[in-house]
Amino acid sequence: MKHVLDRPVWSALETRHRAFAQGGDLARRYSPSIALFAATAADDSASLQALGELVGPDESVIMAQADTIALPPGLAAISTADAVQMIAEAPSPAVPDERVQPLTPEDAVEMLALASLTKPGPFTSGALSLGAFWGVKVEGRLVAMAGERMKQPGYTELSGVCAHPEFRGTGLGRLLSVFVANQIFARGEIPYLHAFATNAGAIRLYESIGFSLRTPINVAVVQRAA
Repeated sequence: MKHVLDRPVWSALETRHRAFAQGGDLARRYSPSIALFAATAADDSASLQALGELVGPDESVIMAQADTIALPPGLAAISTADAVQMIAEAPSPAVPDERVQPLTPEDAVEMLALASLTKPGPFTSGALSLGAFWGVKVEGRLVAMAGERMKQPGYTELSGVCAHPEFRGTGLGRLLSVFVANQIFARGEIPYLHAFATNAGAIRLYESIGFSLRTPINVAVVQRAA
């Protein structure tokens, strides 16, 4: 039996993130202003056809799943990557830090700028719609953040972990990762996350705070073939 996180995009869009979904019972995608992810219910031809119909001529979407990615007809992969999905089984000890503060829509411009600079993964100005974010500011400037993205029954994804290059190595990524993971645990849910398989530093950080590998994840950015 497949795990709910094997197709995390699909399982989020058919459950807790259904309000952000476009599509139907065979394929869904997030509203483009919210997130770039899309998925099929299965890899059969009908589902793949349905996903292809959701992607416009000038759009690209991101597919991410444990299974090998089958491309919808008319779409081509413009990039692929190997990733890992990690999960935590218990909260990690946290040291209270008054610098951590909730981020609001008023911070969206700074959040997008920080994500564009540090490239923690796909990020849009609508990210706050998917879940809560927290950050650390220095002299009023946002220098680090982390938050929540995809949500499935019993699970929430830790995402958007990044720190400004001037503040790397200061422990802010670890601080915020632990904080967000523990917020998820406090709601009775299990935190999980994704990292590129080549990002050894991030993987070591997540292992040090109690995350372990659950499964490899295939990632592809796809768009309509020329």
